[in-house]
Amino acid sequence: MKVPVSFYYSQAQALALLAILLLGTCSRAPEEQPLTPPATPPLSRSVIGYGMVNSSYTHVQNDPAPESVSLGYLRRGAVVEILERKKSWVKVNGAYTGWIKEADVLFYRSKAQARTASETLSPGPEIR
Repeated sequence: MKVPVSFYYSQAQALALLAILLLGTCSRAPEEQPLTPPATPPLSRSVIGYGMVNSSYTHVQNDPAPESVSLGYLRRGAVVEILERKKSWVKVNGAYTGWIKEADVLFYRSKAQARTASETLSPGPEIR
């Protein structure tokens, strides 16, 4: 059976029209807009980590130097925010805000991790 050429031509036109209609109903992705950072970006936080005091006690000092003034002390297990690191000193925010020796603190990424570590400390010798 012979089919006239005009039939194929009209069928091809119908398929092309159908394809155009289908593609026309698809929505294009919106053009990408430049990202604007929020007013307080998360990377500009003042706390760089958390810590737990691991010595029996450590003095919190007003400057990162052994001869500086002691503001008070933190006991073993105290959880602090780490604000800054300078050589062998760490600026902390806890019961006091000041500097402690880096060797007297264990570092953690989150406050929850530091609290868990503090809670799992074995109690020291019982004082009678």
